Order: sequence, then C-alpha cells, then structure tokens
Amino acid sequence: MADYSNIEDIDPITPQPEIVDKAVEIIKNDGVIVFPTWCFYGIGCSAFNEKAIAKVFDIKRRPSNKPLLVLVSDSFDLKDIVTEVPDSAKKIMDKFWPGRITIVFKAKKNIPEALTSGTGKIGVRVPENKVAKAIVDKLQIPVTGTSANISDEPGCFDINDMAQSIIYESDLVLDSGPLKGGKGSTIIDVTTKPPEIIREGEISSKVIFESISK
Repeated sequence: MADYSNIEDIDPITPQPEIVDKAVEIIKNDGVIVFPTWCFYGIGCSAFNEKAIAKVFDIKRRPSNKPLLVLVSDSFDLKDIVTEVPDSAKKIMDKFWPGRITIVFKAKKNIPEALTSGTGKIGVRVPENKVAKAIVDKLQIPVTGTSANISDEPGCFDINDMAQSIIYESDLVLDSGPLKGGKGSTIIDVTTKPPEIIREGEISSKVIFESISK
C-alpha cells in the first residue's frame, strides 16, 4: 500500500481519546472519515451535513437512489431522526443493541433527502465496535455507517485491501487492524406490519422474529 499521511492506527479495544477527538473534529467540519465497524470498515460523516453526504456518495461511486444507514450513540438519539418507534423496534433494540441489527424507521423531515434517497425511511444502528461507538458517543449526532467500498464491490475488512481512491479521498482513515468480516448487519424494516427483513446478516430472521413475538 502507498504511504498515506491520513491513516492513523487506533486501538480496537481502548481507542485513544486524542484520535477519537481528531475524527470528531473532522466530522464537525464537513469531513469524511473511514473507521472500523463490527465486520467491515465504514465511511462516516455527519448525517445532517448534505455537503459531506454528497462526498460519501462520490467516494463510494454510489448511485443516488441507494440510501445510507446511520449510527447513533443509543436509542435515545432516535428522537432526533425518526417519527415513531414501534413496539417491535423497542423489543429488537432491547435485545440486540448495541449490535448487528440495522432497523429501518420512518425518517423525520429534517433528515437530508440524499441520505434517505427520497424513501422517507432511515436505517439506524447503535454500533458494537468500540471505535465506532467512541466516535458517535463523543460527537452526539448520527454518523453515516455505510461500508467503505466502491458501490457493489465487497465490503473491506482490512485497510491493506481497501480501494486506494477511498483512502485518498477521505480526510482521515482509522486503522484498527483486520476486522472479522462476515455477513454484516441484518436489516429489518419496522415501518411495515409485520416488520420485513430487507437483508439477512449475522442475526437470523428467525431469532429476530422470536424476540418480537415474546
């Protein structure tokens, strides 16, 4: 890999506060970062910054009709971005958050349309990864959590294998070493009755629906 000055090593278990602070300041100032999530590296920016969101789409070469999910510090933050939290979502959050389930809610009107791709819906997750959690905890605003890959290419779990254009075009890349890879988060839409599985990931639909029915 080329020697990029924007790559910083970060401890996956105890993230260095000064590096977390640097990432937060970049996000606050219209910037875009690459950071670890549970299975893959993600691309993060403020969920309320349309300029930064547009940059994420450009970096990923992502079609504008594909929405981006966001990461929040905890379920209390949902009040700022979703219109309602159905009982089914509460049961899922109580059992699986922080963790590997992304829940799709009806989005508030203050959410940039570029983020929802005009669907009126927003996917949300509380991250399990300690670096990602430290960033959203410190920032206290939702952050995009889309995977750090060129659109339609496999997710990247090692910075050494990441597309060089993504590294080059991001303002900061946090390298916590190789991640576990895998299927990624399960995505469930709770705006429908019954809720609908959009993508089955590490948590099976059977396990999720059993938690809802209790």
